Amino acid sequence: MIQIFVTGGTFDKEYNFITGELYFKDTHLKQMFERGRCTLDIDVKTLMMVDSLEMTDDDRHIIETNCRRSKSKNIIITHGTDTIVQTASWLAKAAIPEKTIVLTGAMIPYAFGTSSDGFFNLGSALAFAEVLPQGVYVAMNGRYFDWNNVRKNRKTGFFEELNQ
Repeated sequence: MIQIFVTGGTFDKEYNFITGELYFKDTHLKQMFERGRCTLDIDVKTLMMVDSLEMTDDDRHIIETNCRRSKSKNIIITHGTDTIVQTASWLAKAAIPEKTIVLTGAMIPYAFGTSSDGFFNLGSALAFAEVLPQGVYVAMNGRYFDWNNVRKNRKTGFFEELNQ
């Protein structure tokens, strides 16, 4: 079984057509798995719905605790892209044994339809969670990165290795 923890981020944001603001309503993962015809054994649990810029160390502790308690060896965390690397670092330093933890997110909300990268990133994260050895990774743009060798390039909007 793959455990999926939802933490919010752009992945699950909705657009308010009146105010023009983005907000959280509920996770889109169920629809995404149905649309993708996913047959994997998965368990989805929402831990929080926060923008990653507002994520605190208390929130990261909640994520860590749930990763430790999960019976699954394979874990995916949906997360905002602005601080995804910070959370990946937190989890790696927590040294959670015998788990493969993959964090993923989206630059464009899933609710925006075909322009969102969320669907692709989630599918990639599922595959990576099944095949990578234990450790902590970030999966974006069809690639996976070791937690300590990745950054979000704010000029291009893509994730890249620090040391290529």
